[in-house]
Amino acid sequence: MEAFILRINEYLWGPWMITYCFALGLLFSFLTRFLQVRLLKDMIAHMFKGEKSDAGVSSFQAFSMALSGRIGTGNIAGTATAIAFGGPGAIFWMCAIAFIGASSAFIESTLAQIYKVKQNGQYRGGPAYYIEKGIGLKWYGNIFAIATIAATAFLLPGTQSNAIAVGMENAFSLQPWVTGTAITVILGFIIIGGVKRIAHVAQIVVPFMGIIYMVFSIGIIIFHIAELPDVLMLILRSAFNLDATYGGMMGSAIVWGVKRSIYSNEAGQGTGAHAAAAAEVSHPVKQGLVQAFSVYIDTLFICTATALMILLTGMYNVQPDGSGSMFIVENLPGVDAGPGYTQEAIDFVIPGKGAGFVAIALFFFGFPAIMACYYIAEVNVAYLVKSIPYKIVVFLLKVILLSSSFYGAIRSADLAWALGDVGLGIMVLLNSVALLLLAKPALVALKDYEEQKRKGKDPVFNPTRLGIKNADFWVRSNKYRK
Repeated sequence: MEAFILRINEYLWGPWMITYCFALGLLFSFLTRFLQVRLLKDMIAHMFKGEKSDAGVSSFQAFSMALSGRIGTGNIAGTATAIAFGGPGAIFWMCAIAFIGASSAFIESTLAQIYKVKQNGQYRGGPAYYIEKGIGLKWYGNIFAIATIAATAFLLPGTQSNAIAVGMENAFSLQPWVTGTAITVILGFIIIGGVKRIAHVAQIVVPFMGIIYMVFSIGIIIFHIAELPDVLMLILRSAFNLDATYGGMMGSAIVWGVKRSIYSNEAGQGTGAHAAAAAEVSHPVKQGLVQAFSVYIDTLFICTATALMILLTGMYNVQPDGSGSMFIVENLPGVDAGPGYTQEAIDFVIPGKGAGFVAIALFFFGFPAIMACYYIAEVNVAYLVKSIPYKIVVFLLKVILLSSSFYGAIRSADLAWALGDVGLGIMVLLNSVALLLLAKPALVALKDYEEQKRKGKDPVFNPTRLGIKNADFWVRSNKYRK
């Protein structure tokens, strides 16, 4: 069974998928005239604006919820595996796909806001909703919802809990079942409180841990500042087959850089769009810009910081075939690709502190990511089930997600990551096709936003005036406002 899953994963993330993801990000970058650069100031400004309501959360809370999904164990374990199997050049491609992927994150999050609904007293939205309302394909929306529930309830939580369990075992000799039990109990308490409790926890935990981690990383980078130019050049040379040691690894660098970047920042996957829809804003583009910036924080800041710690200290192995039998670089004999690289990097500078710090960071990064998985799964359950059994189905969903989180903590790392990658690949495929078919409303909304800004206005969205159909929430909202 494990071999079968690994083969599916290898096919899903073959050269065709890598090329497709790059092409999609470039297309949206050109169509939006590289808003990821032009509107950077707006991204940051809107992050701290907007008020929460009974039905929705604030822009910052939605940002934190989406970031809790983006910032996970992939920032530590995923970055390490990218280096292990793709070489230092994988980091360049991680950053490249994050830069162009910000435009994809903008498109999907803006669409989620345009086509959101008010359901069971809360704002709901995401790919399933905009597929049905924007494209008119209810069956396609159902397929995406089912695939997303399978991915976020069964497949993806295990990668987070597994990395947390590995970190805790390395640092504190805790058995995986003990860590798995703790994760299950704490997670159960939080998800019982619904989206409001998830948003409250996310807005506290995610920024706090992100800042602490960055400060720690920058300290280590400064400690090795003299080697920084050489490492940056190594990354660039390795990315383009210009380094003697990593010659011929450009293909692996691209594959692992793109795969781990998308896994980490989720741009184009559709997951961030669910949190974007929950925000209380006056114009969809505002939240689209905020979510685009979250991609930068995830990959350009945190993943890059992890990579530089590992590369500057030399605490990594490179094994392009992934079998463990052939190493181009073997600086850490016997250490598996993953959190161990980051732990060793910190230990190199502060002896005895690496394992504990990384284990705690993995918990505070990975745990909110599991919360985000639950929220996304619940939104898609709400899309599929609109009658009385909804509460029963949600209860079953909680049981399934808690079970998969526990199981992920005790299963093998290879299987955990393979299952996560399969779930990710299916969601990327389904969502990206929808984005290609439905980009126009997001682009129209962007043009409207910029025109209102040029006139000195605080942009307010009116889909009727723009000719955007089926944006029913906004139509009703405008009538109420009048």
